[in-house]
Amino acid sequence: MAKENQKGVYTGIIEKDENGNYFCGPYLLDYQQVEATFKIGDEVNLKTVIENPSDKTYEKYPKKSKLFFLANKKE
Repeated sequence: MAKENQKGVYTGIIEKDENGNYFCGPYLLDYQQVEATFKIGDEVNLKTVIENPSDKTYEKYPKKSKLFFLANKKE
């Protein structure tokens, strides 16, 4: 389940929408980073969130994360 987290900005599951965009909760994820390192269903911590610079996806995802990593299962 997605949640706010002191380890990062947000923790959630990587999903892919009908347009091929990767996202985690309300945040767009960097496409190339997901393709290179992650897979759909991975739980990730978003470390930073920025304003989405893309006019194409801004309406659906006003915020974007380029810095995220696999969530640590050991709490």
